Amino acid sequence: MTTAPTPRAGTRTNVQKAALAVGAVFLLVGLLGFIPGITSQYDQLSFAGHESGALLLGLFQVSVLHNIVHLLFGAAGIALARTIGGARSYLLYGGIIYLVLWIYGLVIDQNSAGNFVPLNDADNWLHFFLGIGMIALALLLTRDHKRTTTHA
Repeated sequence: MTTAPTPRAGTRTNVQKAALAVGAVFLLVGLLGFIPGITSQYDQLSFAGHESGALLLGLFQVSVLHNIVHLLFGAAGIALARTIGGARSYLLYGGIIYLVLWIYGLVIDQNSAGNFVPLNDADNWLHFFLGIGMIALALLLTRDHKRTTTHA
């Protein structure tokens, strides 16, 4: 009886490395959102809502909920980076989620209850670039993988 060779520990494809890196960055951002000094106006950090006056790096409006979402999104990226399909899905669908969040941030009144995360203009444009970047990574880094698996 023969068995398939086991991949060496530590060998990852580029899409897995990208998902792992993106996940790690989201974890870091989630943690930094709870650190006074890195998050300015930390005393104005609220659980959720547009009333939260805390600004990560003095620019991006954050709340406890916003930071928790970053932590969860980061943990998901690290977990899904274990497989090629999981990594691709994380980057592709995560990118789509960020583009939807970008559109949502553009259409809501930032001073309304609808801005529950909260989001400001800096967040909105960061979400746009994150969405485009994550989708591009998913598609570009799995392009050759799909070609070789469908013709094998």
